[in-house]
Amino acid sequence: MAAGAALALLTSPLCCPAQVSLGTVVSLAQQKSPAVRLAQSDVQKAAAELAQTRDAFIPSVGFGSGLPAFPEIGFTGALPTIWDANVQSMVFSMPQIRYVQAARAALTSAQLALIEAREQVALEASTSYIELDAVKTLLEAAHDERTASARLVGIVEERNAAGVEPGLALLQARLAAAQIKLHEIELEARSQTLARQISSLTGLPPASILPDHASIPLIPEVKADEAPHKTAGIESAEMLAKARERTAKGDSEHRWMLPQISFGLIYNRNTTLLNNINEYYKSFLPANNLSSGFSIQVPIFDAGIHARSAESAADALRARVQAEQASRQNNFAIASLSDNLRVLDTQAEIAGLKQQIAEEQIKSVAAQMELGNGAGSGPGAPAQISPAAAQQAHIEERQRFEEAIEAGVDLNKVRLGLLRALGHMQDWLDELPRNSRGRGPAN
Repeated sequence: MAAGAALALLTSPLCCPAQVSLGTVVSLAQQKSPAVRLAQSDVQKAAAELAQTRDAFIPSVGFGSGLPAFPEIGFTGALPTIWDANVQSMVFSMPQIRYVQAARAALTSAQLALIEAREQVALEASTSYIELDAVKTLLEAAHDERTASARLVGIVEERNAAGVEPGLALLQARLAAAQIKLHEIELEARSQTLARQISSLTGLPPASILPDHASIPLIPEVKADEAPHKTAGIESAEMLAKARERTAKGDSEHRWMLPQISFGLIYNRNTTLLNNINEYYKSFLPANNLSSGFSIQVPIFDAGIHARSAESAADALRARVQAEQASRQNNFAIASLSDNLRVLDTQAEIAGLKQQIAEEQIKSVAAQMELGNGAGSGPGAPAQISPAAAQQAHIEERQRFEEAIEAGVDLNKVRLGLLRALGHMQDWLDELPRNSRGRGPAN
């Protein structure tokens, strides 16, 4: 009952938002992803193909039985077998050994492709989750901005009514308030879009997704000059090329006239019921008949095998070129992400410094509002800070804060992309359960 109630709460479109950890989102996304499920089916298929190629060396046992529908009359030419059994297996075949090696490499390739699919889904889910967490913070800042802009409009309206501020200042204040309201609406739409993206990945209702900032582990500051590991995708492509090459080698070995040795055993149980077979033989037909032996076949020429060998050689060449292309594309992605990382790292530093300056300015404004500017009221003394200026300073501080958050989101996305391109994505994913409570993402 408790499990049913929890499931009903989870699947209800009207359920209240509850914090969902990043580890949970990644796990659900990997379970639901069509790409991952297709990769899993490829692994199952590759495992079955490997078993099929190896089973050629495992004896197969067959059994058959039959009785005539009517009594037999005369010599039919076939022995009246009431039941029979046979055992067959391949003993030696060099091409078949190559096919087993190819199937084993293909299975490894499919397993690596599954890892690649899981990492790609984890990257998509993580970036959406981290951005949604940042947008939640941005909405709080935008709400503060809207409150400050409403106060600013109220102050300017009062000053305009008193004849202190011109009508243009009031229009400008209202325009700024409308722009802040529009920005808040855009953030809400962005939040809903990200929630729907995570919902499509995980199956969770969009209204129930509320990110838990503490569940996001620290994203390391990786660099391209660090020793990269081969990604699962590149290793999968290389293993697939190896499988194709083994298949091509097996097909080409048919032309070497290497013998193929097979073993067979047949047992027949004959009967004289419903027939007069003994009238046609010098001795009575024996009931038990057993034969066994080795079959040796030496290929001399087969045009079909020659054509298949050329086809498999072309497939092997294509797979090898694709593996090399995947490696080059990954190297290009590493270089591109590294360049973007340097730019975004500097932009994040600038945004952080602007935020700190805005915080210091708002502290100074607050102190002057409370204690006065301390410069007196004589000629040349600076003007007293007005309430309107104080609200404007607060708005600017919130805007600088949002810029710093946005810069941090862009930086984290590139860091995750570079992490995956360098082959360290799984190391970061392994930290999700251990860091579900604690550090947040690096800015």
